Amino acid sequence: MGKEKIKLDKSLMDKVRKYAEMSGYSSVEEFITHCLEKEIAKIEESDSEEEIKKKLKGLGYIS
Repeated sequence: MGKEKIKLDKSLMDKVRKYAEMSGYSSVEEFITHCLEKEIAKIEESDSEEEIKKKLKGLGYIS
């Protein structure tokens, strides 16, 4: 599986490191991957494209 790089604000990255360590993840990448997979699974449970858009708007990902 290929990997991509993303940029995060320093304050967010500090929180990610803190909670990844507290939760027992082996790496920050593992923690972020798990969080993203959980959020994507929630979105994919939606029945319609309109419902997906509504959830994405609610999460602040789209306007």
